[in-house]
Amino acid sequence: MRIHELAPVLIAAALYICPSRAADVVVVVDKSVILAHDNSIRRVSVSNADIVEAAAVSARELLLNGKKQGDTTLMVWDAKGTRSEYDIHVQASSSAIDAVRGELGREVGPDVSMTLEGKNVFLRGMVSDGIAADRAASIAGTLGKVINLLRVAIPPQEPQILLKVRFASISRVAAQQLGFNFLALDQWGIGATSTNQFGGQPNLSTTSHLAGNSISFTDLLNVFYFNPKLDLGAVVRALEAKSLLEILAEPNLLTVSGKQASFLAGGEFPFPTIQGGAAGVGQITVQFKEFGIRLGFLPTVTPRGTIRMVVAPEVSSLDYSNSLTVNGASVPGIATRRVQTEIELEGGQSFVIAGLLNNQTQEQLNKIPGLGDIPLLGKLFQSRQITKNNNELLVMVTPQLVRPAPAGATMPDIKMPMPYLKESAPTAPQHPGEKVTGAVEPLLKIDSLPVEVLKSGEGSNVPTAPSPSAPPSQISIPMLQPPPGSTASSSTPSQGGSHP
Repeated sequence: MRIHELAPVLIAAALYICPSRAADVVVVVDKSVILAHDNSIRRVSVSNADIVEAAAVSARELLLNGKKQGDTTLMVWDAKGTRSEYDIHVQASSSAIDAVRGELGREVGPDVSMTLEGKNVFLRGMVSDGIAADRAASIAGTLGKVINLLRVAIPPQEPQILLKVRFASISRVAAQQLGFNFLALDQWGIGATSTNQFGGQPNLSTTSHLAGNSISFTDLLNVFYFNPKLDLGAVVRALEAKSLLEILAEPNLLTVSGKQASFLAGGEFPFPTIQGGAAGVGQITVQFKEFGIRLGFLPTVTPRGTIRMVVAPEVSSLDYSNSLTVNGASVPGIATRRVQTEIELEGGQSFVIAGLLNNQTQEQLNKIPGLGDIPLLGKLFQSRQITKNNNELLVMVTPQLVRPAPAGATMPDIKMPMPYLKESAPTAPQHPGEKVTGAVEPLLKIDSLPVEVLKSGEGSNVPTAPSPSAPPSQISIPMLQPPPGSTASSSTPSQGGSHP
């Protein structure tokens, strides 16, 4: 076959192998388009059926249904074997785009703009916080893949809260003791009576001297009388005791909203602890337990403009009246007054979070059977002890929003009653000032940062302002427990308290 006779065949083959450039077809999501073909359609193929659906409605017509925003390719073969290629672009409807823009304006604000390029949605602009940025991305995500280019405004400084606590406690104790012991001494022997309430009978010992007999006593209580003519003596216990304990503590503690703070002014005392050993032989070790004035609290500023906080004030002191002796060492007890509660109030307001009034009276009567029941005279064979206790407790808290003192302002100080050594330095050693080092560049202040920086943690030191629609946070604080190894416990003296 000659070359000029093969030319039509080669041209037809080239056209079959390399068809004409693909045509563009635009379909709207949830809408349909009819695609007409010149010849009868034999076969159809769609690259991504999740984006568009192709269905033959006649021998020469295809129905394209837009399902999801995106781009795909449609291949069509007719009865003659000719292949046609179409680029299908499924786009969101203008009404859906307008609806999303309206939602962005209402929920985030007018400073956020949105542009669509293919299946990507670009967000640009300024938002108030990370919550608004996430909300804008969620709204724009209904149109396609979101490219978040938003910037987050730097919120104002977190509020700083000063907690003032007034802890007042009074403990009064009054005791009365009254008792009689009788004794008699003659040539037939020695006799004595006692109720044993304030100790046993006095021990008497007699010795002979040139001038006569002498008697010595080991316990005379506090009043003693002996008549040698009657050979009769009396020992009387008649005592009155009163004690008063006053505690007034006013600790102050400052922290930032949402951060826990604690304060302790006191000391540590050693106490022995028995450790388990081999063959049941224990080994004694020494541990230290804290005591003094302790304050712990966790404040949070709520969207309502109030301060919600968990507060746990505590005042403890060494109690030698409840001490014990271990291997010759005296270990005192701990007298503790502890409160833990959760309250909510505005800055400057006060709450009496605990109040206690405790009155106790204890009476103990001992008497000699028979003799103590005789009218009138029976009082001489009785002993009585009356102890009265009175405890009053008041705990009041006042949170207050504060700002730092300006540079160069006069700061509070403590007045020292005694002067220091004249040779001591007037001020503490410190780093040289600007006269030596030169002027210090001020810290850089920015008004916004990319949302990616905020989420990656690099901007974690920048606090996020709470959303006005967010519910108040539920906060918790751990109980202030004694250190491990202590078995002492005390109840919270918060009963009987009421706010005035």
